[in-house]
Amino acid sequence: MHFRQWKRREFITLLGGAAAWPLTARGQQSPMPVIGFLHPASADAIANRLRRFHRGLKETGFIEGENVTITYRWGEGHIDRMPALASELVQRRVAVIVAPAANEGAVAAKAATKTIPVVFAVSEDPVKLGLVASLARPGGNATGINFYNAELNVKRLDVLRQLVPGAARIALLSNPSIISSVAAVRDIEAVAPAMALQTLVVDAGSSREIDTAFATIARERPDALFVTGNSLFNSRRLQLTMLAARHAIPAAYASRDYPEYGGLMSYGTDVGDAFRQAGVYAGRILKGTNPADLPVAQASRFEFVINHQTARMLGLTVPDKLLVAADEVIE
Repeated sequence: MHFRQWKRREFITLLGGAAAWPLTARGQQSPMPVIGFLHPASADAIANRLRRFHRGLKETGFIEGENVTITYRWGEGHIDRMPALASELVQRRVAVIVAPAANEGAVAAKAATKTIPVVFAVSEDPVKLGLVASLARPGGNATGINFYNAELNVKRLDVLRQLVPGAARIALLSNPSIISSVAAVRDIEAVAPAMALQTLVVDAGSSREIDTAFATIARERPDALFVTGNSLFNSRRLQLTMLAARHAIPAAYASRDYPEYGGLMSYGTDVGDAFRQAGVYAGRILKGTNPADLPVAQASRFEFVINHQTARMLGLTVPDKLLVAADEVIE
């Protein structure tokens, strides 16, 4: 073969290889990181909060489908499915597990892995739940947001009293298996005497027990109902609001989910903002921050929602100052 022809063919071969190299390199690039999202409800039930989570991710530069993938696991109202679903995410080898607004999901995720970072949003003390060593220095593979606040319970009771000024006896619906629910009862019982209120504690740890609890409430006929915040009650919010309506009892709840379903009012943490914060934390961890060095954040935004239509159905007149103070009035 002539030397010039050989050199020309060699050059073309090398050029072709060089042209193909970027394609090969692109094919070998690392895939997008995967977030495992664990929640006991359904996508439809928390659609607004899920948007807030995506907003938090975007604040740190991550957009689903562009530079991050999210694998969802939904309990569809079955809290007992959390351990199995958490194990599925671990087997999927996700980069981080996000378990917001459900203590059971956070505990299940933490139990399922000691290495994959876990971002939680819980209503109980995460130290007592065994999620972190301390709030300031979590020290392990988990961190997140804590939105329990004893002052919120007292404030919610005060708003209920303003809505039902003649109330003298308040029923407290509690889930005895949830620490924050028991703590809420303790908070209310501590201030009730100073408010000239008597309390009736009614426990419920399952859907069937909720029905039984309302049978007790109907028999005892308290003037109002204070529903403590916990994941079981939140997952049964339709059942709770329908029973309250059936027995025509004014009830106060911990989150806006209830007045959106016809409950009278809620005063509590802006859980949607906790979801946003969880998104921010997940993004920071994807960028390399060690969860052990991310202090547990305390929720600092609260919201007050009144269902004005329900108030009218119960024969209650909502004071103007409460209508002005409310973050949302549902008509």
